[in-house]
Amino acid sequence: MKAYRLDELEVERAANDGAYLQFLRERNMSVGLYALDAGALDPQQPHRQDEVYFVVSGRAAITVGTETTQVARGSVIYVPAGVPHKFHHITEDLRVMVVFSPPES
Repeated sequence: MKAYRLDELEVERAANDGAYLQFLRERNMSVGLYALDAGALDPQQPHRQDEVYFVVSGRAAITVGTETTQVARGSVIYVPAGVPHKFHHITEDLRVMVVFSPPES
């Protein structure tokens, strides 16, 4: 078993001066913590993997392809591989758990 605490992951992510911290990588998936502060711009490009986002905290909008929706704590979003997507209009610091399948390269 591998177990993680969100507060400890956030400290590690911040200490590494990055918006993204991959903390689990297995044969068929990887998992990370993605952070965007209020007002930030999301620099993401489409990924080669399917993704699932789980919003841990914060508020924003996300556009996936041509569809836009509002997200907040508890939102779950699926993004198919290769589809353009971005968080925007981030009104509260956003913390998102990201699952990639297969693992992010």
